Amino acid sequence: MQQQMRDPTEKGNGRGGQKELEEQVLRAGLCTGCGACVNLCPYQTIHHDRTVTLHSCDLAQGRCYICCPRTPADLDELRRKLYPKTDCTPELGAVKGFFIARAADEGVRRRAQHGGTVTTLVTLALREGIIDAAVLAGEGEGLLPRSVTITDAEVAAKMGKSRFVVSPTVAEFNRICRGDAAKIGVVATPCQAVALAKMRTQPVSEVESGIEKLNLIVGLFCGWALSWQKLAALLKAKTDLAQVTGMDIPPSRYHTLEVYTRGETIRVSLDEVNPCVREACHSCGDMTAEFSDLSVGSARLPEGWEAARCWNQVIVRTQRGMDLLELARRRGVLEFREPPAENLEKLKAASLGKKKAAAGRSYAQRDSVERTGQAG
Repeated sequence: MQQQMRDPTEKGNGRGGQKELEEQVLRAGLCTGCGACVNLCPYQTIHHDRTVTLHSCDLAQGRCYICCPRTPADLDELRRKLYPKTDCTPELGAVKGFFIARAADEGVRRRAQHGGTVTTLVTLALREGIIDAAVLAGEGEGLLPRSVTITDAEVAAKMGKSRFVVSPTVAEFNRICRGDAAKIGVVATPCQAVALAKMRTQPVSEVESGIEKLNLIVGLFCGWALSWQKLAALLKAKTDLAQVTGMDIPPSRYHTLEVYTRGETIRVSLDEVNPCVREACHSCGDMTAEFSDLSVGSARLPEGWEAARCWNQVIVRTQRGMDLLELARRRGVLEFREPPAENLEKLKAASLGKKKAAAGRSYAQRDSVERTGQAG
């Protein structure tokens, strides 16, 4: 029987079990590695950056399927349940406010990827008791990150690098929400935020995830994530992986991935990097983590890249997100500047472009599978 791939943005009832998860997501190459199915289901686990099935399960309706960000869902209905209609835009989801901000602490900015806004907000939320635990992507083995839970604000303040390889953040959330933490914050990529949104809109008794403990989602802008195995093979030919300290992608006109080592900066053409992009990312239409309380990405400023890389663009989506940002302003831990007039419109255009590309890719995949099935 031919396997049918389904558009993850397609409206549907979102019902299925492990069998459907295997057919529609895992074997179809659409798994994001977010870990939503792990620790919800005892039969799923993460191996490196891949989700694998340990044992078969014959449940017709499973939590693994319900909460996966790549199974069919009515995303418009999710938005209606979670955000005021008046705040929602077709390009970016809910927008309550748009800001340019950065950490006031120069040390935080120096350690962070861009601007240090995410690190500052998470640290502030821990210090103020808004959350008592934060799930973050931390350093793992080599290029492979691991998800960690931080309860100490001083430890959180020392984190903040982009990983470019997915970490199973939602799996870590599923694990710790069964513990003593009562108010949990998560720093999430778009796919991870969608998984949490699915959990939030399901009856608690049905999902049994501890989702009621989720008190804050700080979303990350994301164009794509890389396959750990493919990225490691690419960079191993160029440098000693043990010497890699970080990576970054300058504005698109540079068309490079910058790889920072202890001795030099290596510039790798995106033409070499693109084959390392996870297959699932080509079918993702969310660039700005729309299902979060606020979303943060690198800024674009008229002064150029060197100035912009010290600042962040912030989309506030909920009142909770706005309250946290304004608290950061009052406490003096974030600095702000006026956003360039064109920034929000440029962001909308980029986001819409990703949505169109993802939709085209999804439909092309489905048509290809259907033609193959007819030919067989």
